[in-house]
Amino acid sequence: MKEIAPRIAVDETIHFGKPVIQGTRVPVETIVGKLAGGMTQEEVIEEFGVTKEDVLAALAYAAKTVAGERIRAVR
Repeated sequence: MKEIAPRIAVDETIHFGKPVIQGTRVPVETIVGKLAGGMTQEEVIEEFGVTKEDVLAALAYAAKTVAGERIRAVR
């Protein structure tokens, strides 16, 4: 497993190399998606066995990823 951000890692043998919470098989996209879908931070922590710091790291990683996107308007 290779750390790509604090608490976030990738491993080609886990979820096809998608970013996961380090030391788990929980994808960052799952954490962010569940929060976006209305789950509370506490519910996510309980359901997936992660920590508050893991949830915050997933959000920080997602924010950094979106901030780096370049989008071109299509007409």
